[in-house]
Amino acid sequence: MTAQLFTPVRLRDVSLRNRVVIPPMCQYSARDGIAGDHHLVHYGRFALGGAGLVILEATAVVPEGRITHGDLGIWSDAHGEALARVADFLKANGAAAGLQLAHAGRKASMQRPWEGNGPLSEQEIARGETPWPIVAPSAIPLDEGWLRPAELSPSDLDDLKGAFVAAAHRAHRAGFDVIELHAAHGYLLHTFLSPLTNRREDAFGGDRTGRMRFPLEVARALREAWPAGKPLFVRVSAVDGLEGGLTLDDTLALAAELRALGVDVLDCSSGGLSGSATAARIRRDYGFQVGFAEAVKRETGLATMAVGLIVDPRQADAIVAEGRADLVAVGREALADPNWASRASRALDRAEEPGFEAWPQQAGWWLERRERDIARLGPWRPA
Repeated sequence: MTAQLFTPVRLRDVSLRNRVVIPPMCQYSARDGIAGDHHLVHYGRFALGGAGLVILEATAVVPEGRITHGDLGIWSDAHGEALARVADFLKANGAAAGLQLAHAGRKASMQRPWEGNGPLSEQEIARGETPWPIVAPSAIPLDEGWLRPAELSPSDLDDLKGAFVAAAHRAHRAGFDVIELHAAHGYLLHTFLSPLTNRREDAFGGDRTGRMRFPLEVARALREAWPAGKPLFVRVSAVDGLEGGLTLDDTLALAAELRALGVDVLDCSSGGLSGSATAARIRRDYGFQVGFAEAVKRETGLATMAVGLIVDPRQADAIVAEGRADLVAVGREALADPNWASRASRALDRAEEPGFEAWPQQAGWWLERRERDIARLGPWRPA
């Protein structure tokens, strides 16, 4: 009997071999936004490891939208061509290829996390990584000592919307099956949604309807530009976890509007408005964000993806089997074990002697023979 986690799913014209998704996780290893060998090898191993969908990291639609100097970009055809070989490899090895389109907003032009995760310092500037002007819905810096963003004008918003559309066209030409619009973790579109960072007094601020306006305009433009047969995901921070910030009710209202626009899946994360993008403002426990995906799916009917400390195959399978989410994102656990999906398939297999069919043929035949030796020898014990 096949575990629910490993039942195929069809999203528009795209079929996923299972419900395991590798979510976007920035590598900060591009040069001038161009994908290189690191990206091909890094993402390719997840396809070889059995994942159903691999979504590449936050990819900036304009140069100024990068989080760091090491971020991927897709603001030119050359960027799309470099990404195409990654998409080709993923699909050739059984995974669907996804790309997250992003603009970092007031969190742009900063250090890589392992260099301090703060404003660019003299050390980065000395090696040529100079700051650039940044933008946001309102001129509110991330914190004391950070760059102050310029408030975006209505004409700026039109230009940015056009940049997202151009990026979607390039992603299609590069062969991606899925695009995900990044509206989470304190980046540009999230800061439009949150009342803590959007203090505008025009049509793009104020009440919930005004704050949702620009993110919804971008989502609508992407849905119109992206081929009808290809799914569109949106990643959100379901709650800010800060007093006066976004609530789950806000996210449910947004999800209903996104569903009406033709968005296919809501990727439900949380937090990140201030501080690190991965700084949760709610208590971390296994599956600590699954409830957000469950609530959106139940209340709006929009398909969802759950993420957040999902580490065990039984845990992941239960999320799908119980109808709490349609897809399960396995991020850092897959960094630790790129073969997580194939191992999970084997662990959940009901057969008495599960084989290695989920592995690439080049590895599976070796592993089958190794398994026979281990079965004959028994567990290893020190002499």
